[in-house]
Amino acid sequence: MTNTSIHLDQFLKTCGVATGGQAKLLIQTGQILVNDQVETRRRRQLKPGDHVKLDEKTFVVNDLKKMPEPTPPLQIPHPANQLSCIDIGANLTHKSFRHDFHQVVNAAIAAGVSKMIMTGSCIDSSQQAKVACNKFPQVLFSTAGIHPHEAKSFDENTISQLAQILAEPVVVAVGECGLDFNRDFSPRNEQQDCFQEQLALSSQMQLPLFLHERDAFDVFYSMVKESRDRISKGVVHCFTGTGQELRAYLDLDLHIGITGWICDERRGVHLRELVKIIPADRLMIETDAPYLAPRDLRPRVHRNEPKNLPHILRNVATCRGDAVEALSEQIYRTTCEFFSLNF
Repeated sequence: MTNTSIHLDQFLKTCGVATGGQAKLLIQTGQILVNDQVETRRRRQLKPGDHVKLDEKTFVVNDLKKMPEPTPPLQIPHPANQLSCIDIGANLTHKSFRHDFHQVVNAAIAAGVSKMIMTGSCIDSSQQAKVACNKFPQVLFSTAGIHPHEAKSFDENTISQLAQILAEPVVVAVGECGLDFNRDFSPRNEQQDCFQEQLALSSQMQLPLFLHERDAFDVFYSMVKESRDRISKGVVHCFTGTGQELRAYLDLDLHIGITGWICDERRGVHLRELVKIIPADRLMIETDAPYLAPRDLRPRVHRNEPKNLPHILRNVATCRGDAVEALSEQIYRTTCEFFSLNF
């Protein structure tokens, strides 16, 4: 095995990591890690003199000057008054909530999250979410739809099954539906067919759309634009895109859902500026629990919950320069009007 001394910028390139990125380089038991999910107790930052094993070579890091500085966390004020929030996207049918569903909902209520909309992503989860709403009347609501990952399950019975679920008053939107060309868990042509049918269903039932788009903007935008005059309302759930994409969605009079992605100092920094241009009456917030736990929460959590929504709200208010209470009230009103919920 060869010992090679290289500068960190070259080392980064060797590892396939862009020198201008926010990735942390970590070393654990002689292996390269560029994955921030590794448990803290098992990792340490690289420092000069470290021998780092990569394939058949061992590299000695002798220059750390080019390690990018992490984006400092936002300084978020914690208001004394209780906030009232609505989580528009919580995957509470996820298996991680099976053992403590009631505790999770009660913890959210105690934190000021007075209403939660459970996301349906297939027939089974949409049905489960609808039934679960009965456990917390006027607190839990749900959506019903086929996520693009599940588009391969779409058949001739799917639309009638969704329509039956959507007929229930607690089910307030069609979705989660859209396109995901990032993972392609379902073939793209099947995703588009499935999405087109749900656009038509939304128009037929005059229910809002709960939309998903990842790495599919051009096709997604074209499909939504073509149907926009027939759709009552739509929210682009978990927006993480570009300024150009955001403005295009706003031009279609769509609402925008912001998650804990805005709290991520690695991937969400651009949202801190973009969130300023979203009109307050088109802005909503969500956790996407159990996913996308805010990275600046302390102590860190591995499972996101709706109770973390006020933390996201405070981040959004700080980025926009808004008073937390005023923004909370505006988003609450916007969300109730969008989903036809009682204030």
